[in-house]
Amino acid sequence: MIKRISVLLGLLIMTMNFSFAQKEITLQFLNQYETPLKKVSVENAGKTNEYAPDKAGFAVVNVDPSSPVTVTSHDHENVVLSANELTDKKIVQLHKIFSWKDLLNPMFYIINGGFWLLLFIVFAETGLFAGFFLPGDSLLFVAGIYSANLAHEFLKALGLGGVHSEWFDLFLLVALISVAGILGNMLGYWFGRKIGPTMYTWKDRFLFKKKYLNDAHDFYEKHGGGAIIFARFLPVIRTFAPIIAGIVQMDRRKFMLNNIIGSVAWVVSMVFAGHFLQIWVRKQFGFELKDHLEMIVIGIIVVTTAPVLWKIFFGSKKPTQTT
Repeated sequence: MIKRISVLLGLLIMTMNFSFAQKEITLQFLNQYETPLKKVSVENAGKTNEYAPDKAGFAVVNVDPSSPVTVTSHDHENVVLSANELTDKKIVQLHKIFSWKDLLNPMFYIINGGFWLLLFIVFAETGLFAGFFLPGDSLLFVAGIYSANLAHEFLKALGLGGVHSEWFDLFLLVALISVAGILGNMLGYWFGRKIGPTMYTWKDRFLFKKKYLNDAHDFYEKHGGGAIIFARFLPVIRTFAPIIAGIVQMDRRKFMLNNIIGSVAWVVSMVFAGHFLQIWVRKQFGFELKDHLEMIVIGIIVVTTAPVLWKIFFGSKKPTQTT
């Protein structure tokens, strides 16, 4: 009888020690793109528990401070931490394994290339054929949210890390990105002028007819300035607009004037929208826009491509004549 009581007391003490050893804390689970994770597994003290963090990535977990913690999530690298490192509201960051879809995520470029890659992408999207798939609009919007970090990166490279203010960062970012966009369009226009005369000697094919060049020439003669400006706000089209303008020999001065206007208008609208909308949303609703970048990117894509899709499906239809 005494032996049984001793065993029961021992089990009770072990159970109490285990419960006292457990610590309940709130953690935020994100990847390197600051995207909240939807599902995580936490291995600790020989047990594995699964958690479904909320939309911001927060979840309440139980850990034993005497044992290390291993956090895993699908398509992410594991993270091993000491339980004593985990404090309430701590951010646990898991590195997402690369996939081709990451190339459409603006944060991929911000994280992996920063300011310099941002400039190159804006240049490439408007100056190189291969740049049509790059996420220019959403990238500039996100650049507005991280304007201080990006401007500081540039200033630090010049040995001017101490120069820092909100408006200075914004205008510096806008100025440099605008120059990259202007130069990209100039390259596309120059390339178009070089190959344009040759294209007029090509024979008509399934995907090419001289009539298309003549129609494009007439269009730019009539709407050239507006076409160059508004093309900046339309994905894919902004890549080919300066090239076509060069092919049809659009007037250089007319092109350059509208190239500058279009580039500055595009960059200012996107960067300022990201920066000030982030501040307004934080003050009014108490959350960060960067925690919902996936939805923002989808929204920008829908808004910027809707006019193109409308034109493709509805703009070319001619009204039927009644007799």
